[in-house]
Amino acid sequence: MLGALSAFGPLSLDLYLPGLPQLADGLDTSASLAQLTLTACLLGLAAGQLLSGPWSDAVGRRRPLIIGVGVYVAASLACAVAPSIASLVVLRFVQGLAGAAGIVIARAIVRDLRSGVAAARLFAGLLLVNGLAPIISPIVGAQLLQLTDWRGLFLVLAAVGALILAGTVLWVPESHPPALRRTGGLADTTRVFRVLLGDRGFVGCALASGLAFAAMFAYIAGSPFVLQDIYALSPAQFSAVFAVNAVGLVAAGQVSAKLIARSGPRPVLGAGLVIGATGGVALLAAVVHGGIGLAGILPAFFLVVSSIGVVLPSGTTIALEEHASTAGSASALLGMAQFAVGAISAPLVGVAGKDTALPMAIVIATCSLGAVATFWLLVRPEAADLGRGLRRLEAVAGR
Repeated sequence: MLGALSAFGPLSLDLYLPGLPQLADGLDTSASLAQLTLTACLLGLAAGQLLSGPWSDAVGRRRPLIIGVGVYVAASLACAVAPSIASLVVLRFVQGLAGAAGIVIARAIVRDLRSGVAAARLFAGLLLVNGLAPIISPIVGAQLLQLTDWRGLFLVLAAVGALILAGTVLWVPESHPPALRRTGGLADTTRVFRVLLGDRGFVGCALASGLAFAAMFAYIAGSPFVLQDIYALSPAQFSAVFAVNAVGLVAAGQVSAKLIARSGPRPVLGAGLVIGATGGVALLAAVVHGGIGLAGILPAFFLVVSSIGVVLPSGTTIALEEHASTAGSASALLGMAQFAVGAISAPLVGVAGKDTALPMAIVIATCSLGAVATFWLLVRPEAADLGRGLRRLEAVAGR
């Protein structure tokens, strides 16, 4: 259930990706404005975590979780009948705002129950369940488009949300006892956020993982147009490419849990960011060269997306390790950084229209390299530890 709750992000973003070009045509709008529906959802996911995280620290995890998922269902139904791109953008923001409760509180529950390497393993386990969403969602979305239009995809999101709501009510108990709850209101929340923002390691993890996520969200926003409009892939072929990349993300997450147990989370985080930056630079080179085509673009996409499977468990473990009593607030700031930076990057990939992949490649390369620079300045381990993390990843990949 925690994995399903944490999957609200990819579920909300990925199911309707194959229908994004159809959505633009159906609402008579541009690619950039259609991608703004992604941005609105990302901003909602970011802002919602800042609300739900501290709220769950104050009143417990269960009540905010149930309310958030219930509002998500209602917002999804409203998206299905949106009459214009403007109303859809607003409703997507509300949808993200509500769905954020599942993401932030699932992470906080993990920290309530586990710490250290045990927490890293559980985060990797969530990633395994969570990773099924980007694997299955575009495939299901592409098949559903044979039976319905993009509006029908939002009805499916509402139905899935209703199932998750039922599962939450039945199977997710309270994990944050009254004795540990913070009841100081807004003043206490502000003080907690100040403490977190003064923690160099926490800020470094939040920014580095946020920039890495921004690269992935640029891929999410740009790949439907790049692969379908420029390289003429069908919706089914696009969903297959998307699924392969998601499999890489899940596999990398399981490998990273073992590496964290051996080397610690910092060198593993650094190695994951370097892999993502390698993919970003390779993508930019392939797009600028032009003649390489899909042979250069698809492997680069794979590296960028798979690296998130290494970055997420290690970065989350480092960020939350020293903040057990304020896990909801710490999880909220961490998630806010990830989704807010992603929201900024998503619309930039379509600024030059649907006929060029260059803006997307520039955004992905810039964000990936920025993540490495942030890690190096604020979080980095000793160079020998980072090298050891990279060598372990190479050894596992070789096997």
